[in-house]
Amino acid sequence: MEVTMAEHGELLPERKIDTAVLYDTLRESKDSVEEIVAKMLAIKKEAQPKSQLREFVTQILLNFVTLRQANRSILLEEDSVKAETESAKASVEFTTLQLQSLLYEKNHQIKAIKACKDLNTKYPDIELVPQEEFFSDAPEEIKNSVISKDSAHNLTLKRLNFELFQRKELCKHRDKLEQRKKALQETVVHRKKFLSSLPLHLKSLKKASLPVQQQLGVMHMKKLKQQQLADLLPPPLYVIYSQLLASKEAFGENIDLELVGSVKDAQDLARQLANKATGMSTNSENSNSEYVPDDEDGGQRSKRPKNGSRKENLDHSGMYQAHPLKIALHINDDGALDSNSGELIGLKFEYLIKLNVVCVGVDDSEEGPENNILCNLFPDDNGLELPRQSAKLIIGDCYSFHERRTSRPYKWAQHLAGIDFLPEVSPLFTVSETSNDETARNASVLSSLSLYRQQNRVQTIVQRIRACIKAQLVLE
Repeated sequence: MEVTMAEHGELLPERKIDTAVLYDTLRESKDSVEEIVAKMLAIKKEAQPKSQLREFVTQILLNFVTLRQANRSILLEEDSVKAETESAKASVEFTTLQLQSLLYEKNHQIKAIKACKDLNTKYPDIELVPQEEFFSDAPEEIKNSVISKDSAHNLTLKRLNFELFQRKELCKHRDKLEQRKKALQETVVHRKKFLSSLPLHLKSLKKASLPVQQQLGVMHMKKLKQQQLADLLPPPLYVIYSQLLASKEAFGENIDLELVGSVKDAQDLARQLANKATGMSTNSENSNSEYVPDDEDGGQRSKRPKNGSRKENLDHSGMYQAHPLKIALHINDDGALDSNSGELIGLKFEYLIKLNVVCVGVDDSEEGPENNILCNLFPDDNGLELPRQSAKLIIGDCYSFHERRTSRPYKWAQHLAGIDFLPEVSPLFTVSETSNDETARNASVLSSLSLYRQQNRVQTIVQRIRACIKAQLVLE
């Protein structure tokens, strides 16, 4: 037992003991206590002396001490194993944490690489200059810079820097142009203000120059007004006006021209004719027209009244309706220096819209048409016979022109207006032109004007009238 106690006393908690030996010691101590308890019960049952019980109690206590030492050693060993386990677990956890950190960093780098590869930049849409132009035009600090170790990537970056440099220069140039544009806009505003006030100054200047024009005999304003009125003339009167004016300027004919009449009525008539030509006129406009009535005869053409009433009906129905504008021609003496004192005769040309003829008469004449010089100015031309077949059909074949009217459609007046009519009897040889081509029509008009100038119609008629007037004055 002492050896056991000595052996049990050697189990120190600081020494590392095998747990199997400790568990064997526990079993032995347990068995020893059971034997002693059995012996103590046997002694009590047999009524043996109690002196032996004390020795058994001492052995039981020693076994209890051994049990406690073994239990304590087992607990200490368990604590040391737990401490070692915790230490090893901490190391494993730290290593695991490092592994997770590395895996997370790896995934982050992989995602960053993928994002860089999938990044959509503006570089593919930028039109870079060619390499030859880059090496020839780029500044030296851009060409010699080193941005990347990769040569191709470095060249691309330098080209991009050169593109940025060019765009900055263009932005600077744009700013300069914007400043210039702003300055020009301010200049334009000031000039517009000046131009808006210019018509008032010109108007006052024209009024101030009228006395000077009258003093010098240069009526510039009157000439401009006459040119504006000429645009409203019908084509026959326009031909007469333009040819008379051209003859005066080219050959120095001592004549004066003036357009008289209502400008407002002429503008209204021109507007009505333009609407009818483009198909835009309405029934109300046709019904309100003063110059082209729809039914002049009022359904009485089938009747044949007397000559006097017939001519009066034609006059009242607007058959002799004249254009609002007329041409006043004043023929002066060749030798007179002053046109006002040397006027020989004044003529007035008018255009009958319905009959499409030009009539001429002596202005402010007290004599009848049959007694003035215009009657039979040329042989067989007294102005009573209508020169156009269409006019004869409108009035009637058995009726002549109204003999009471002071102006008559003389043949020479139609000739002067450029109206060349077909004869009543067809000639033996005719040349028909059926082409509707615009070029052919223009060529025909130009050839007709050339023939008009070659015939000297204006000079012939003016000279004939002037000669007749002078002869009449000589006879008187």
